[in-house]
Amino acid sequence: MIEVNKLNKTFGNHHVLKEVSLTFEAGKTNLIIGASGSGKTTLIKCMVGLHSPDTGSISFNGLVFNELAKKQQRELRKEIGMLFQGGALFDDLSVEENIAFPLNMFTKMSRQEIRERVNFCLKRVNLLNVNNLLPSELSGGMVKRVAIARAISMKPKYLFCDEPNSGLDPQTSILIDNLIQEITQEFNITTVVNTHDMNSVMEIGDNIAFIHQGKLDWQGDKKSILRSENKNLNDFVFASQLFRKIKAS
Repeated sequence: MIEVNKLNKTFGNHHVLKEVSLTFEAGKTNLIIGASGSGKTTLIKCMVGLHSPDTGSISFNGLVFNELAKKQQRELRKEIGMLFQGGALFDDLSVEENIAFPLNMFTKMSRQEIRERVNFCLKRVNLLNVNNLLPSELSGGMVKRVAIARAISMKPKYLFCDEPNSGLDPQTSILIDNLIQEITQEFNITTVVNTHDMNSVMEIGDNIAFIHQGKLDWQGDKKSILRSENKNLNDFVFASQLFRKIKAS
C-alpha cells in the first residue's frame, strides 16, 4: 500500500500539487487521470523520488520515504518497478541484457540465476525466443512487454506505469492493460498507472483518482465514473464522441 498525505509541490510561483491525499492499494490497478498540466505526472515523480515534495508525506507500507536514511531509501527503491512511456529500453543491448540490467546492478545473483529470471519474466509477458533481439527489431507492443518484464525482474512490491499505451494501436493497448492487471493481481503489487486513455480506465480501473488543477477532484472506480456528477470529471471523460454516446445511452 502507498499512502500520500497532504502533498504539496511548487515550481517557482506555480503551485502544481495542492494538498493531495490518496491511498493506493496492493493487488489493485490504481489509475491517475487528468488533463495535461493537471499535476498527475508531478505526483508520480514525487512518489518515485524524482521530485521532493514541499510539504506532506509519501509512505510505502507504513515507511515514510522522506524520513528514511539515504541507505534505506536506496533499499526501498529496489522494490519499485517503473514502466516508462516509451519503454526506455537500451538500444544497444539485447532483450535479455535489458531485462538483466537491474539484476546485474542491484543483486548478487549468478549468471545462471539471472538468465533463469529473465526467461521467467519473458514467459510471463508472453514473449519467447526473443532474448537476442535488439529493441529496433521489436514491434511497439513487444517493446512495452519487454519493458514490463524488466520492471518486474526485481520482484517489485510497487509498479509505476507512465502512459503505458502511448503510441499503441487499440488491440495492443488492451493486451498491455490486461497484462498489467494480471501481473498486479498475481504478485499482489501496488500498481499506479498514469494515463489519458479512457479505454484503459474502463478496462482495468479498480481505483481511479482524477486530478484537476493540482487537486484531487474525484475518486472512484470504473463502475461509478460514468455516473459521476462532477463537472470537471465529466468534461474530461466525455471529451470524445464515443464516451458522449455512452453517457447518452
